[in-house]
Amino acid sequence: MDNLLALVPRFADAMLVTLEVSVIAALLGIAGGFALNALRLRYTSMIAAPYGLFVWLIRGMPYLSQLMIVYFGLPVFGITMTAVQATVVSLAIYASAYFAEIFRAAWASVPRGQLEAAQAFGVSRWSAFRAIELPQALAFAVPLLANQTILVIKESAVASIITVPELTMTASDIVASTYTYIGPYALLIVSYWLLTQAVSLLAQRATSMIPFLRNDANKAS
Repeated sequence: MDNLLALVPRFADAMLVTLEVSVIAALLGIAGGFALNALRLRYTSMIAAPYGLFVWLIRGMPYLSQLMIVYFGLPVFGITMTAVQATVVSLAIYASAYFAEIFRAAWASVPRGQLEAAQAFGVSRWSAFRAIELPQALAFAVPLLANQTILVIKESAVASIITVPELTMTASDIVASTYTYIGPYALLIVSYWLLTQAVSLLAQRATSMIPFLRNDANKAS
């Protein structure tokens, strides 16, 4: 038991690294996915083919191969990154394809008839977006965004291959030096469980706030 408790500080530090990498990558991925979907909606004929190709390529490739391209391939072109930077960039690009599809489905879930009715009553496009589209799309998207963020946290374990000192690498190092397995991997499981539960709780909180956001938007419009 004492040996297990002695490992907690190392796992706490590794959890902070995992959290930092995953949160930054997820936020960049969400922003990128939202932008891709917005461009697809605004410039449908021009963006449809590049958008489809990007999503098809990124989702069809293992994340490990994308990480290797960014970390080992980009230096050939004079672009050098640290292991953490390469992980964040590659994970954000990888996640953006999935987040873009989530936003695409979320906007497709909003009934077109509501927007047509708003237009008929003279509601501005921006007001319709804030009061009609955005709240409904968010209500649809938030659970899926949370689920994808959890997958991003899990995918960050791949970064151990390029020596990012996150949770999986920390557990592997401890196992290699102590030849004990149960304790380090038990702490590894608990650490990931805590991170994923935190994301789930935040998503539930965000979902519960959406009706209030909708009411505020209605008042503002």
